[in-house]
Amino acid sequence: MFSGIVEEYAEVVKVVKEQENLHLTLKCSFADELKVDQSVSHNGVCLTVVSVGGGAYTVTAMKETIERSNIGLLKPGDKVNVERSMMMNGRIDGHIVQGHVDQTATCIAVEDAEGSWYYTFRYKFDKEMAARGYFTVDKGSITVNGVSLTVCNPTEDTFQVAIIPYTYEHTNFHMLKEGSVVNIEFDIIGKYLSRMMQLTK
Repeated sequence: MFSGIVEEYAEVVKVVKEQENLHLTLKCSFADELKVDQSVSHNGVCLTVVSVGGGAYTVTAMKETIERSNIGLLKPGDKVNVERSMMMNGRIDGHIVQGHVDQTATCIAVEDAEGSWYYTFRYKFDKEMAARGYFTVDKGSITVNGVSLTVCNPTEDTFQVAIIPYTYEHTNFHMLKEGSVVNIEFDIIGKYLSRMMQLTK
């Protein structure tokens, strides 16, 4: 479980495809503190550490993960938002993030708000999935590339988020532009409430 408060961004140093799996090697400041079997969020995707050494670590993504996220688009040199799993003895500064990416979205606009930025994203809307909680609501929570954010101006298939300078500089948001593909995870509370409503009809 994660909070959506990104620690930093890691750099992809190697990508190896093995059958349907993808092995990603990344380097970041806390790489040597990691242990095999630990969970780390990568652009919002929870992946398990399989090896550590030399200031880098390796994780493996399987077919399901590659199909639902932007992990398969990564190449050496790319920057990935990373967060270690949450410790349950402190404050949750973001919201409850599982690291189970629901789908991708595409950036369709970036607007300068005189010191901050508004990003607009479009995702594939599916009425059946929306009935199960896969939608956004005004002032609700959304996770974009692992970053816990507040939704504004949602439509059926788009939403906006406001990015402050700190988030812009310390995550890979500063590299996003129109056409960039991001990972999104809808709020788990909305999913549970939608499911409860279905079961109590």
